Amino acid sequence: MKDIFPPLVPGVFYHIYNRGNNDENLFREQRNYAYFLQLYARHVEPVAETYAYCLLKNHFHLLVRVRGEEEVVSGEGKPFRPSHNFGNLFNAYTKTVNKTYGRRGSLFQRRFKRVAVQDDAYLRRLIFYIHANPRKHGLVDDFRNWPWSSYPALTGKGKTRLAREAVLALFGGLDGFLEFHREMANLTGLQDPLGFEARGET
Repeated sequence: MKDIFPPLVPGVFYHIYNRGNNDENLFREQRNYAYFLQLYARHVEPVAETYAYCLLKNHFHLLVRVRGEEEVVSGEGKPFRPSHNFGNLFNAYTKTVNKTYGRRGSLFQRRFKRVAVQDDAYLRRLIFYIHANPRKHGLVDDFRNWPWSSYPALTGKGKTRLAREAVLALFGGLDGFLEFHREMANLTGLQDPLGFEARGET
């Protein structure tokens, strides 16, 4: 069956998201989240910069900028196909989950969703939306306390694999980043600031 989603294009920002088949939980234990991020670093970071992410029980959200071929250090001599790297991530994670929990078949919905983002204002709101998702789904009272999102790393000073400087620059610095999240939380009630639900981007 032909993939209805076009290949990922170098230099473009994408909102990438997917969920478990039949809303099955992707992450059953805390160690599952950590393992997914380890695989993510191995498979995706060579081909994409990560601006924001959030892992939830039965779905995830990512905001990435696909690297240009000239930015890719490894994989010399291989075709540059970023979509395959994401597929390899999901396949590797599925194999481990199936083996660990004695299940069979696909863990994720067949095709991961991808939406190109080209507007900075939309990009900022998307970053908030991704971070606010745990509160939106009732997993925590304060989205800032969810450990499996990029919010703690973006607001901290420790070493991170995220494109932290570039993200904060979108908001004019850390203070602007924090203020934007506060304002949006008050304005939207952590709901759906840009109509993502209407397009199935939950």
